[in-house]
Amino acid sequence: MPLVRTADLVTFGRGVAAFNVITLEHAEAIIAGAEAADTAVICQISENAVKFHHGRLGPIAAATAALAENSSAPVGLHLDHVTDVGLLHQAADHGFGSVMYDGSHHDYAENVARTAEAAAWAHAHGLWLEAELGEVGGKDGAHAHGARTDPGEATAFVAATGVDALAVAVGSSHAMTDRTATLDHALIWELRAALPVPLVLHGSSGVPDDELRQAVLSGMVKINIGTALNVAFTGAVRESLQAHVDPRKYLAPARDAMSAVVAHLLKVIAAGTDDTRSLYAT
Repeated sequence: MPLVRTADLVTFGRGVAAFNVITLEHAEAIIAGAEAADTAVICQISENAVKFHHGRLGPIAAATAALAENSSAPVGLHLDHVTDVGLLHQAADHGFGSVMYDGSHHDYAENVARTAEAAAWAHAHGLWLEAELGEVGGKDGAHAHGARTDPGEATAFVAATGVDALAVAVGSSHAMTDRTATLDHALIWELRAALPVPLVLHGSSGVPDDELRQAVLSGMVKINIGTALNVAFTGAVRESLQAHVDPRKYLAPARDAMSAVVAHLLKVIAAGTDDTRSLYAT
C-alpha cells in the first residue's frame, strides 16, 4: 500500500513503534515484522545512517519506500535525529512524512529558535516535525540516566516552536544492549496531561516489555527502537559467519532475527494500546 503519513500513525491513545533502518536488511525485517504482527510501523532513517551511506539519503530512502509501498502493512517513513538543515531540506523530496529535528545540543534559547525554524519549514512542505528538549541519555554521555524532562519547560518549548511531537527524558537511554531501564511513569502521565502533542520515547531498546506496555498506557505514543535490532542482527551473523562465505547465508538469518524482534515488540506495544483503550472505555 502507499506510504502512510506519520501524522496519521502517531495519534493520542495509540502506540506505534518506529524502528531504525541502517541497511536494506533492516528495512526488509521491519516491514516483514509489521506484516507478521498485522500492525502499522514506522521505518526511520537517522542522520548517522545517512552518514554510513556516504552522506547519500536517496538510495536507502528509495529502497525503504519501495518496500513499504509493496507491503500489506501500513508503513510510515521518518527521518530521525537530524542536526544538518541541508539534510532536513531533503526530506520532502524522498517520501518522508516526518522528521525529528535535534537541536538538543544547543542551549534552550538556541534550541527553540532553530527548532521553530525547522518546524515552520516542515509544515510549509507538508511534513510533521518531532523535536527534543534537552537530551535523552546515551548520546555521547551528555546525560546521566537520571535525566528528566521538566513539564513546565516542555510546555513552553512546544508553544514556542510549534512542533508536532516531543521526545522526552523519562528514564530510557540510547544504545542500551540490556533491557533494564525503569521508566518514570508518573512523569509520563504528567507530561501527557501538560502537552498538546504526542510524546516520543527514545532509547526504547533498553526498556523491558512490561515497562513498554505501561509506557503506552501512561501516555507514550511513538516508541523508537534501534539497538535491539542490531543486537539480533549481530548475534545471528556471529552464529553463522564461520560456516559461510556467501553473505546471503548469514544475512538471511540476521534479517529473520530482526524481523522476529520487530513482530514481538509491535505486539507488546499493541497490548499497551489495548490497555489504554480499555482504560478510557471505563
